[in-house]
Amino acid sequence: MLKLIKFNPRIWFLLGFLGCMTLLAMGAYFQFVQGLEPCPLCISQRLAILATGMVFLIAGLHNPNQKGITRYAILGAITALCGAAISTRHVWLQHLPPEEVPECGPGLEYVLQNLPLFETVKLLLSGTGDCAKVDWTLLGFSMPAWTLLAFLMLATLSLLQIWNRDTTLS
Repeated sequence: MLKLIKFNPRIWFLLGFLGCMTLLAMGAYFQFVQGLEPCPLCISQRLAILATGMVFLIAGLHNPNQKGITRYAILGAITALCGAAISTRHVWLQHLPPEEVPECGPGLEYVLQNLPLFETVKLLLSGTGDCAKVDWTLLGFSMPAWTLLAFLMLATLSLLQIWNRDTTLS
């Protein structure tokens, strides 16, 4: 059975990249077609998905030896776990009682134009009251909860490549 899914790490990294691009396409669909405006944490999660996807793409195109695969796998897992941390914060904010939700901040466009970089990054990573709003659910889970699951799957996929040795690497 495991022989059926035993691809070389290059293919798995490229499949991970396609998964990341699918997640980004879904985010764009929800934003531009469904009209759901992303909050600061949503944008941070998209950036983490993009970073993870870029690690996977570079690993797939590079097609390194086992030492390189290990390095890319660890880097991919780190970027995915950073995204998982952001998603965890987002899910936590969504489960706060209404009286404990932080205040809504200024719009992202205003922040990008008027605040220093450090304050902008802090806002993107800490979230605002906008982040506590649940606009969409599937099977009872919000979009950040599904994104958290996706990040954990991407981190697992990445780390599994350390042990996915294939003698047919080209």
